Amino acid sequence: MQTYKNKMQQANQTITQQGATWAAINPESVARMQLQNRFNTGLDIAKYTAKIMREDMASYDKDSANYTQSLGCWHGFIGQQKMISIKKHFGTTRSRYLYLSGWMVAAMRSEFGPLPDQSMHEKTSVPALIEELYTFLKQADARELQHLFKEVDDAREAGDQLREQAAQQKIDNFETHVVPIIADIDAGFGNEEATYLLAKKMIEAGACCIQIENQVSDAKQCGHQDGKVTVPHEDFLAKINAVRYAFLELGVDDGVIVARTDSLGAGLTQKIPVSQAAGDLADQYNAFIDGEEVTSLEQMKSGDMAIKQGDRLIKPTRLANGLVRFKANTGEDRVVLDCITSLQNGADLLWIETEKPHIGQIASIVNRIRDVMPNAKLVYNNSPSFNWTLNFRQQVFDAWQAEGKDVAEYRRDQLMSQDYDNTPLSAEADERIRAFQRDAAAQAGIFHHLITLPTYHTAALSTDNLAKDYFGDQGMLGYVKEVQRKEIRQGLACVKHQDMSGSNIGDDHKEYFSGAQALKASGKDNTMNQFAI
Repeated sequence: MQTYKNKMQQANQTITQQGATWAAINPESVARMQLQNRFNTGLDIAKYTAKIMREDMASYDKDSANYTQSLGCWHGFIGQQKMISIKKHFGTTRSRYLYLSGWMVAAMRSEFGPLPDQSMHEKTSVPALIEELYTFLKQADARELQHLFKEVDDAREAGDQLREQAAQQKIDNFETHVVPIIADIDAGFGNEEATYLLAKKMIEAGACCIQIENQVSDAKQCGHQDGKVTVPHEDFLAKINAVRYAFLELGVDDGVIVARTDSLGAGLTQKIPVSQAAGDLADQYNAFIDGEEVTSLEQMKSGDMAIKQGDRLIKPTRLANGLVRFKANTGEDRVVLDCITSLQNGADLLWIETEKPHIGQIASIVNRIRDVMPNAKLVYNNSPSFNWTLNFRQQVFDAWQAEGKDVAEYRRDQLMSQDYDNTPLSAEADERIRAFQRDAAAQAGIFHHLITLPTYHTAALSTDNLAKDYFGDQGMLGYVKEVQRKEIRQGLACVKHQDMSGSNIGDDHKEYFSGAQALKASGKDNTMNQFAI
C-alpha cells in the first residue's frame, strides 16, 4: 500500500533529481495531489471496480446475505451525494454501486429533450454520463482528502504529533467513493458492431459492468411497457460476444456482462431464425411461435410462409407489420431458455424483467435456471413502475384469504386507499416490502438489487414540496425549514456548497502554485464560515 509518507518520499526524489529548477515544487503538495487523483483514466476505474464486483459475486455465492445494492443516478452530483451519504451513514461503500439507467438517459440527458425509453437518445450520452459520474466521485475523494490534509496541517501547527499521525493514518486507510457502475446499453443501439463500438466507449469511461437486453434494437421498448419484440438467441449472443471482446481488447479481463431478458412480457419476434439441425437454438426458439397447422396448400395465401414445428407444418401468426407472435403462456419457458443460453455463452449475471415484485414468481423461474446453471445470479429491478404498496397489500390479502383468515373488512381493489394505512394488513405488507431485498436474495438468487429511477422521483417530489411552500404562504421559511435546517442538522456536507464545488481544493492549488501571494476564497469573510459542518 502506498502511504502518505511513501508518496512524499517518491515526489521528493523526483524533484531533487531535477535540481534547482524545480526548487519551488513542494513534494508534500505533489503527494497530496496524487492521492486526490488516484484514477488517471476510465480504464483504471473499470479494472479496479471489476475486481470489486467479482469479489462481491464470490462473496454472495458463499452467503446470500452478502447481496449488493444500487440506486439509479441521472447526474454526477446525484451519484456523488449518494456515495458521500453512504460513507457517512455506514462507514464504507462496500457492496453499494451506482446504476446507470437508459430510461433516465433518455428522459433527462438527451439533446432532443425528454424522450421515451426506446433507444432514441444519442448513444454517446451513455458513456458521457459514466464519465460524469466518475468525475464527481473522484471529486468527492479529493474533497474528503483535502479535509484530512487540513487536519494534518492543523495538528502540525499545534505541535500535536499524535493528532498528526492519526490524520495521516486516516489518509493511508482512505476508502474511495469510486464504486462499480452497472451501465445500461439498452439493446446495443444497432447491430453487433455498433454494440461493440459503444461498449468500448462505456468501458473507456469507467464501466466495469454492462447490461444488455434481448429486444430488437430498433424496436426497443421500456421493459414495463407493451409492444416488446425479442430477437433470436444467435443475434443476442453475438452482442454478448461483442461486449466481451470490447472488455478484453481494453484489458478489463474480468469485466461483467448482465444479460437481460424481456421475454416474460414480450409476445413478438421480428424474425424467424434458420435452424440447422433439429433441437438447435433456432429450432427451440421457433417451437414457441404461434401459428395455424397447415394440412393443405389451399390454406396458404400469397405472401404466407410455413415452418416445420416438430412433426407439424404451421403458418406463423403474423401481425400487419410483419412481426410474428409467440404462443400464449410461453413467456416463462422462453425466459428460462434465454437465461440458460446466455450463461452458457459468456454472460455473468441475469436480469429478468417481471411485471410485479413477487418473490415466489422470481424464485420459481430462478430454480429452473439453477437446475442447469447452479451458480445463476440475478440483477433485479426494484422498479418504480411497480405500485409496491398495492402489490404487497394484495399479496398479503391473497395469502390471508388462502389461509382462511377473515378479510371482510378489506376491499382488494381499493387497498391503495389511505383508509388502510394503519391496519394490520398494511403493517404486514410494509414489513414484506422492507424485507424484500433480503428475502429475495436468499430465496430467488438475487445478487444485486437496484432501483432504476429513484432519483428521478426524489427530484420531482422535493421540488414539488419546495415550490408549494416557497411560492405559498411559507415564503423563505419553506426553504429554511424544509431544506437548509435539515441539511445542517442531518450533517449534509453540501450545506457548505462552496466547499462541495471544489473551492477549498482550488485554494490549496493556488497556494501550491503561487505561495504566499495566492488570492484565496476561504478567508474570514466567506459566508460558508457560518456553518459548522
